[in-house]
Amino acid sequence: MIDKKMISENEMDGYAKIDQYNDHAIDSIAEKYKSIIQEIGEDPEREGLLKTPERVAKALQFLTHGYDLEPDKILKSAMFTDEYQQMVIVKDIELYSMCEHHILPFFGKAHVAYIPNGHIVGLSKIPRVVDAYSRRLQVQERLTTEIRDCIQDTLKPLGVAVVIEAQHLCMQMRGIQKQNSVTTTSAFTGEFENDKTRSEFISLIQSKLS
Repeated sequence: MIDKKMISENEMDGYAKIDQYNDHAIDSIAEKYKSIIQEIGEDPEREGLLKTPERVAKALQFLTHGYDLEPDKILKSAMFTDEYQQMVIVKDIELYSMCEHHILPFFGKAHVAYIPNGHIVGLSKIPRVVDAYSRRLQVQERLTTEIRDCIQDTLKPLGVAVVIEAQHLCMQMRGIQKQNSVTTTSAFTGEFENDKTRSEFISLIQSKLS
């Protein structure tokens, strides 16, 4: 768990940056990356690489901070009783994650919808749930179902729909090296398993407001 707050401030522009790290984990990960740098034939004592192991350790903690979050509690923090029972869609949610097979990024967009059944949720909480699951070592398929199941189990709506479109650097930088490939995954529950409702959802996430 994160246990230390480090604050740096630029007096000239008033910008304050707040980062939180686990010091023990930083030291442990950095030491391992120093060895990795040596193993690939580089010199970890070279000027440009002196602080690289620590930087990588901090980057990894940030990129995987979803392990410290509880997505169901994110939703519960802003649940409201309401009679609305039409489709609610939050689309084009930016998504960044790390492939668990090669520890390389995959990124894209998530489109999430639900049909309330007595409760609605603050709209910002849905992207927060996407972040909570994506900021972990992931595969896109599991990420899609985890988002769906969290919303379904917490809000108990009439249905949930999740579609993710992502590019995977493990396919673009290595392996098959296909730079223009996009992977699409989907997961549905309840009313969205009905062809008409699912088609309406797909149409809406593809449309652009004028």
